[in-house]
Amino acid sequence: MNKTIAGYHLLMILSAVDYRVSGHEDVVIRNYLAEEFPFNVNLDKQMDVIANLQPDQWENHFRKAMDDFYDDATPEERKKLISFALQLAKADNVITKEENHYLDLLFENWEDLHN
Repeated sequence: MNKTIAGYHLLMILSAVDYRVSGHEDVVIRNYLAEEFPFNVNLDKQMDVIANLQPDQWENHFRKAMDDFYDDATPEERKKLISFALQLAKADNVITKEENHYLDLLFENWEDLHN
């Protein structure tokens, strides 16, 4: 996965882990897409991949997308993605245990976020 697609997968899984997707979360994902894709892009194939994942597959897919994003991104781009992830988790005014777990994965595996 390229960096932008990997970021999309990360945000989509993060939005799904509490089994509720709010309109506010959708806005955060749309803002990410508008910033990362300055042109209209068809994400149907990516949505199919994500939609066909079972909940017990989410974490492994998240980890793969996280690694793909990390490999192609600068430290600043990783910080920017984390900002979108935090906005997404806070969008419905509740950060669930599941959302917190996935955020922790990012913080624990992307060491340069601490600098």
